[in-house]
Amino acid sequence: MNLSRRRALIGAGLGISAIAAGAGGLDLALRDKPEPESPPLADAKGDLLWRNWSGIQHSYPAARLAPQSESELAEAVKSAPAPIRAVGAGHSFMPLVPTDGTLVTLDQIEGVEGVTSAVASVRAGTRLGALGTALAKAGRAMANLPDINKQSLGGALATATHGTGRRLTALHGDVVSLRLVTAAGEVVACDRATKHELFDAARVSLGSLGLITQVRLNTIANKRIHRRVWLENLDDAIEAAESRWEKHRNFEFYAVPFTGLATNITHDETDEAPVARGPDRDTEFLELLRSLRNLFGFSTPLRERVAHWLFTTIDSTPEQAIDEGWKLLSTERPVRFNEMEFHLPKEVQLKALREVVKTIESTRTDIFFPIELRRIAADDAWLSPFQGGEHGSIAVHCYYKDEYKFLFTLIEPIFRRHGGRPHWGKLNSLRGRDFATLYPRWKEFLEMRREMDPDGRFLNAYLRNIFTL
Repeated sequence: MNLSRRRALIGAGLGISAIAAGAGGLDLALRDKPEPESPPLADAKGDLLWRNWSGIQHSYPAARLAPQSESELAEAVKSAPAPIRAVGAGHSFMPLVPTDGTLVTLDQIEGVEGVTSAVASVRAGTRLGALGTALAKAGRAMANLPDINKQSLGGALATATHGTGRRLTALHGDVVSLRLVTAAGEVVACDRATKHELFDAARVSLGSLGLITQVRLNTIANKRIHRRVWLENLDDAIEAAESRWEKHRNFEFYAVPFTGLATNITHDETDEAPVARGPDRDTEFLELLRSLRNLFGFSTPLRERVAHWLFTTIDSTPEQAIDEGWKLLSTERPVRFNEMEFHLPKEVQLKALREVVKTIESTRTDIFFPIELRRIAADDAWLSPFQGGEHGSIAVHCYYKDEYKFLFTLIEPIFRRHGGRPHWGKLNSLRGRDFATLYPRWKEFLEMRREMDPDGRFLNAYLRNIFTL
């Protein structure tokens, strides 16, 4: 269905819903909350504001660096005011970046240096979206990509960023070797044969061992992917999830609260002719969910009935596209949100989802963002949430204008009860003693961190907290 007709039908559906809701219904449906209060643009010392993508993290760095090369970075680090923290796209929701010392961007240290056979040498400031384009020119591609591709490669590795696919690892699982600048301004290279313990620690390190400047990555042939998106009843999606993770190259699904529905997404390799992906549909989907929340938040049964009618009657045709994988695996996300994501043993993932949905639908009628479920293969990086076995992720999103503290009081206890490990860049309240029970190599990592940065020049307040038992 073309976009203009779909919008017209959705508009008509909203109109009908607004009439059902009574006088002023349409105005209520479209009403939005005010913007959250912004911090001052500068502090008392005149240092300028840095703020993350969603707006909940900020700081006033005393110095900012944008080095043009690895050697320039190494020289600058020696005397830069601490804490020294690197920033990419600012998509982390945890306070990994905030510093009153030095904020470093590696945006100028970017690009693909070369591709030899299946291995690509990539500078760490390269954004994932740009990396797809550059690798495609050499006939190569990353094996997998996350839902959002705005991150820098270095930032994505630091936080164990991942896509979905039970046979596919997170991005750091494809790292062959890396180079990093230490707190002393030295450049250190490591791989499985040379400084192998540093390699296992540095692939996921939250930027606490040094600043990664270059990575060598395993790649795959750049192939076409068939993308398919469709809605179905949530209970049916849960029932079929395991078989779909087994069958498809990439599979994920979104439980849509207060609708009884789920959105399923598969990606599989194909030789079929290209089919254009078409305009973004996710943003208008979210807009409709928000409007339904505004209109029918007072009655969960009514909200679910109207939503089910709208989404299954207006447009139930599966969305399909065929193109190179780097064009399809990630999605534009212009609507800001805050997020909590935990990675759980695969055996309990779906059980935990049911608890999360039940909790939200019984206590938080203001929530309208879908809940994302993915599956990730195991790897052996010391701080990888996926080391030790295949894991399933559950990500709960909250509109950036809505209160999100319920994630800590209602949702996090469910994840922790099921043995979940938090995504390093997503909201959580865990501290060092908690991580020590979740990561078998936690103490070895702390020892490595002290060896690489004895004075803690890469540690901001948050990192000092979690790296203390």
